Amino acid sequence: MIRRSERNAVTYQDELNVHMKIRIKGNSIRFRLTQSEVKQLSETGSIAETTELVDNVFQYQVKLMPEANQLQASYTDHTMLLMVPETDGKNWFHNHTVGFEHEMELPNGKKLHLLLEKDFTCLENRAEDQSDNYPNPKLQY
Repeated sequence: MIRRSERNAVTYQDELNVHMKIRIKGNSIRFRLTQSEVKQLSETGSIAETTELVDNVFQYQVKLMPEANQLQASYTDHTMLLMVPETDGKNWFHNHTVGFEHEMELPNGKKLHLLLEKDFTCLENRAEDQSDNYPNPKLQY
């Protein structure tokens, strides 16, 4: 196991510059987008991030889809795709909606919890750059 303090400084700096976040825990997937990423999604219809592995690449993408009526997810060719209803995503940058949530029914009868949300600044000090995050409402006076 590599502790954070043992990492190469360049690698750690590169990590700090990555913005879109994904958290996978059991049957739950959460995407967090910064202000510029929400703007890009609203304007272009797509945002993607890549994680390079030893002999492969993992990509995760959020994409506006006109035929979607709820959040949906798929995984093909090393890419996790979160599909967002186009009507919701087009105006997301210009409104106060924090995010979107859906329990997706799986073919085996289980459910996959999907969450797409705006990334707020942390309440605690963090080493990562949060200048493009949304102001945390809990820090507002």
